[in-house]
Order: sequence, then C-alpha cells, then structure tokens
Amino acid sequence: MLVYGKNVLYETEPSKIKKVYTSRKDYLPYLQEHNIKYDLVTTNILDAKVKGNHQGIVIDMLDYKYYTMDDIDSDFIVILDHLTDPHNMGAIIRTCECIGATNIIIPKDRSVLVNDTVFKTSAGAINNVKIIMVANLNNAILKLKKDGYFVYCADMDGTNYKEVDYAAKKVLVIGSEGEGVSKLVKENSDVIISLPMYGKINSLNASVSAGIFLYEMGKR
Repeated sequence: MLVYGKNVLYETEPSKIKKVYTSRKDYLPYLQEHNIKYDLVTTNILDAKVKGNHQGIVIDMLDYKYYTMDDIDSDFIVILDHLTDPHNMGAIIRTCECIGATNIIIPKDRSVLVNDTVFKTSAGAINNVKIIMVANLNNAILKLKKDGYFVYCADMDGTNYKEVDYAAKKVLVIGSEGEGVSKLVKENSDVIISLPMYGKINSLNASVSAGIFLYEMGKR
C-alpha cells in the first residue's frame, strides 16, 4: 500500500515500511538511522505515484492489519456505521487518538477501509489506535453491551449531548454521511444523543460532529 506525508513516515513503525521514495534529502538521516530502504527520485515520479500533497515522500508499506473484538482494550469505543468518506474517517481517527479512544470498530462491507487518504488525514494517528473490523455491527454492539458497555448513538432526534450522564464504559456510534445511523443499530443502542442546531442547516459533517461528541464524552 502506498501512503504519503511527513507525519505518516515518522509515526509509522519502521518494520512496517517496505520502501520509501523521496525527493528530499532531509529525510535521509531518519531513513538511514532506521535502516529503511529508499530511492531518491524526482518530484514528478512522486506525483505519478499518488494524488495529494505528498510532502516529498511516498511510503510503500505493508497493508493495514485489522484487529478483532478480542483485541479491545479501551473503556471508550467508537463505532463507525458504514462511513464512506476516507477524509472523515482519517479525521475521526485523529480525534479519537487525541482523547484516548483508541478502539474503533468498522463493518467489513459497505464502509471505507484503511487506505492512503485515511493514513494521510489521520496525520499518523492511525498507528496509535486499533481499527477493528467486524462482519456485523449489531452483533458487535450486543457483545459490547453484554461486556458492560453503554452505547450512545449520535442522531438528530435525541437527548442534548450535554445533558447526558455518560457511563465509565461507553461506546459512541457515528452514522454514515448520507444515511446516518442504520435503524437496527439505533434500536440496539441505549441512548440517542444529539447536537442542538440553531441555524437553517440541520446537520454537520460526520467528523466535525464526531469531534464534538468525543471531547464531551471523553472528559466524563
């Protein structure tokens, strides 16, 4: 998998990097120190390899290895219910890492997967969280509830998020950009929480709303 960017390089475990292509010599001391194979190439070659601001470096790394439910080790879990935008996923991962919600569950099908855009947008934060892939979100929710987690679903018609007393072991469910949270996932959640809207537009970008919920829930 080809990923790119300065932060991605420095946040990625060197053992996961197969080779680096760079047009900048200032990366070389780090690459040499960590025995990372590299080719010094032109910017045009990097431009042809990836789309986006590569910052003079493209990294050929091992494909992302997803975790399972058995790897859960956090009291604050985030579920992304069929999110499809890699920029939103990367931004949410970055916020999750900042507040210590280091376990993120995604469904196997009809969902954005970990790709170069997710890596870049997360600014390397993806290397400090666990992306857990499951075949069925509802089964995952039921297992979490059995294990003592309280599930909060973010949706338009719910309780003001500031008026909720959050549990110590908690799950935040964020829905997809177009459809929101699916019906069965919502029914299996314990509480529906909402952001108050005062303007004419009645919804926020998924990563923006997730950031608000995460910081509120993370401080409780």
